[in-house]
Amino acid sequence: MTQTSKKIKKIVIAGGGTAGWMAASLMHHRWASKGIQVYLVESPAIGIIGVGEGSTPTLKRFFQDLNISESEWMPECNATYKVNIEFSGWSPHSGINSYSHPFISQVDVFSEKHFYMNCLTRRHGLDVNTRPDEFLLNGWLAKQGKSPIAPSNFPFEVEYGYHFDSALLGHFLAKRAVKLGVKHVQAKIENVNLHSESGDIDSLLLDSGEILDADFFVDSTGFNSLLMQKALNVGFTPFSSNLFNDAAVAMPSESISPTLPQTKSTALSSGWAWQIPLTHRTGNGYVYSSKYINKEQAEFELRSHLGLLDSDVEARHLKMNVGQINKHWHKNCLAIGLSQGFIEPLEATALHLTQISIEMFMDSFEEGQFGNQGQALFNKEMNERYERVRDYIVAHYKLNTRNDSSYWVDSRENMKLSESLLQLLTVWYEKGDLPQEIYRQGLQNHFGVTSWHCLLAGYGAFPRIAKNQPGIGDKYKEFELGTFFQGCLLNFDDN
Repeated sequence: MTQTSKKIKKIVIAGGGTAGWMAASLMHHRWASKGIQVYLVESPAIGIIGVGEGSTPTLKRFFQDLNISESEWMPECNATYKVNIEFSGWSPHSGINSYSHPFISQVDVFSEKHFYMNCLTRRHGLDVNTRPDEFLLNGWLAKQGKSPIAPSNFPFEVEYGYHFDSALLGHFLAKRAVKLGVKHVQAKIENVNLHSESGDIDSLLLDSGEILDADFFVDSTGFNSLLMQKALNVGFTPFSSNLFNDAAVAMPSESISPTLPQTKSTALSSGWAWQIPLTHRTGNGYVYSSKYINKEQAEFELRSHLGLLDSDVEARHLKMNVGQINKHWHKNCLAIGLSQGFIEPLEATALHLTQISIEMFMDSFEEGQFGNQGQALFNKEMNERYERVRDYIVAHYKLNTRNDSSYWVDSRENMKLSESLLQLLTVWYEKGDLPQEIYRQGLQNHFGVTSWHCLLAGYGAFPRIAKNQPGIGDKYKEFELGTFFQGCLLNFDDN
């Protein structure tokens, strides 16, 4: 009997962590009433990569869907609010030391088009304001250290994400899921047994000797990809031709006061350093390419950057496998988290892609009456999402103006770009209609019009300012947007 014709009664998730327990929580919440039992098996000997992590606003929907309040989970995970990412030192020769990529809120509908118009005007040589943080509410909140929680009399929804300890979030979700009925099996997977005829996964052999069977399996075993790549032989497409970073070193430091509601990304010699403010400490790390710097040099540079050369705080070294598997859903198995792919955490996309994968899969699985009818379309859409996120990250390196190391020069001169990215950059530099090109390519479900303007304007990707200036045409000044946003800020308390 094939998977397309039998009733699904049992789902086994292999591997825990935030990704695994996120899948367990969502699947149990949605399908327990349909009689589907969710199991999660993980080895207590395998540690979780528990560094400070940032999210996109998508994570807020996850907690809302599960009826988990911020007062319940945030203190448990040392979480803080996040409204912005600040990039420092990525484009020094454009005259811009730092720029912001704020999350986009409802109120920004009044200013986004003025931002686009100013960027187009600047591409024609006029001297106008193109700073992303001055056209978007969350940019103002970040600069002034304001909380994104608006009072009830503020008539617009404010989007925000979070910073949190990823290990603690995994523990929180695990405790809650088990309490609600998810079956937790603590054991190591010794072997993946395949059905002799269909090639589907039949069961998992555990080190306890138990055989754990199921109708459907979820691979959350990290870069190991035990089910999808090793058992089902699904191929992997690396992104190393245009994303050079393959390693990271992480270490904590004391908490920052005042705590700003933003992640900071600072360009270093062979990559970039993150700074993530948590309630009890600051999460720091250096994402780099081992082709240009070794792990000892990377750790020394991070310690120097943090002023911790004499500190005995232990550093953790991590390897990254950047790319994606060729099929995210194959036979009776779905891959999530690091098992399905990874793009360096420059724009906090890891958990975002995991959540989107689970949600899209559940919709497709239900629509196909718990069979594999929607598998091909799902895989196409997920591959597209990974590729378009990759393009946005690649653009950060392609547009850099640093000349202090071969890493940055090589990143800028690299021409292994997708057709989609080449078309976007061509339209921008030829003074074309960038929003129209983004809509033509159907990119709004990935990084949309405002995000691309934040990146390109933030890097100062403009021609020289023309000698003769008309003195008009700056929409920021004409519509007094500074005054408008200052008025908005009166509704918000300090973070």
